[in-house]
Amino acid sequence: MSKLAPRAAYYLFEGGTALLHALALTLMLVFQVQVVGLTPFQLVIMGTAMEVALLLFEIPTGAVADLYSRRRSVLIGTTIIAVSLLLQGGWPYFWPTLAGQMIWGLGYTFISGAAQAWITDEIGEDHVQPVFTRATQVVLTCSVAGTVVAGLIGQIDLRLPMLVAGAGFVLLALALVAVMPEHGFRPVPKAERETWAHLGTTVRAGLNLARRRGVVRSMLWVSLLVGLSSEAVDRLWTAHVLEQFTLPSLFGLTGAAAWFSVFALVGTLVSLLASLVANRLAGRRLNAQRPAVLLAGLVVLQVAGIVGFAVLGSLWPALVAIWVRDAARVVSEPVQAAWLNREVESGVRATTLSIVSQANALGEAAGGPPMGAVAGRFGIAAGLLGCGVILAPAAGLFLGLRSHTRAEGKAVS
Repeated sequence: MSKLAPRAAYYLFEGGTALLHALALTLMLVFQVQVVGLTPFQLVIMGTAMEVALLLFEIPTGAVADLYSRRRSVLIGTTIIAVSLLLQGGWPYFWPTLAGQMIWGLGYTFISGAAQAWITDEIGEDHVQPVFTRATQVVLTCSVAGTVVAGLIGQIDLRLPMLVAGAGFVLLALALVAVMPEHGFRPVPKAERETWAHLGTTVRAGLNLARRRGVVRSMLWVSLLVGLSSEAVDRLWTAHVLEQFTLPSLFGLTGAAAWFSVFALVGTLVSLLASLVANRLAGRRLNAQRPAVLLAGLVVLQVAGIVGFAVLGSLWPALVAIWVRDAARVVSEPVQAAWLNREVESGVRATTLSIVSQANALGEAAGGPPMGAVAGRFGIAAGLLGCGVILAPAAGLFLGLRSHTRAEGKAVS
């Protein structure tokens, strides 16, 4: 089988991964509660285990991608995720599930940074932002399909979505072996990478770049703030809906499982529509070399969505608020990713992206428990409001980058 064009291979990877993740994740919490029998504390432990794996392995696996091969790193990560899902679906007990969550985190770190660095090397830094935006739209479309399939086969057996997703990741890895090219990456010569010394040099170069360069440093702080705020919102919003509102009975839909599947589908469609409309109406701003004001505005929308969800007293307006938050985040992520990729040299690109991703994981691990404690003491709405307060300074960081860019321009002139 001949290799695909880089863009097509990237869309295949992103779309296939999104479909299979949606298939596995849509009913994962239901699976863990009803089949594995996890307690609330054990559910928290699962999330913590994954974040620990991300923190431990994000930078080393990013350095591996920079030293050896971005393509190989993506293939390894895809295969490891397949193993984790098959383990969890095949042995639905506490310890296999815990191990599966940590293995999943390990697999994700091989992919994180490597996939974006790979496509940037293949097509060039100046052409990558539209590809990231289109990939986001592909991801959202495939996520809808995965959510629907999960809802259908989950009615037969709650283990099936996990097992089918695991098998799907095996097939995706095999397909990528056949069709994914790699021509833009230049690996470190073998004689120079026979020890860990060069890996350490690569990691240090990425860290030095993150400290020195204003855009990379600010993106690092933004990633940390997003992690600090997002973990609690993502874990608390379901409980907030169940605690504060009565789920309707419409079109034969009853029960939390059915309605939360519908909420997930609608939220994904809203995010997809937002991405398409933004790309059509504000394509020039999305593709701008320094989109600081746009990203600051999207942060403000996210904060407004979190606050609105926390304080609104009716179900559908509250859901609209959280969907606005999610849509703003979806529009923001490819723009931010493209800007960051333009600021990083190829030799340390995957490592630097992994460092930024690790800041997000650190924020999620550190931010979830305190906000959960606030929610337990003062109510879930208070915890959600705290998340909005934590995220708000990210808008100022982006606006600071606008000032920093202008100062650079004056200095150069």
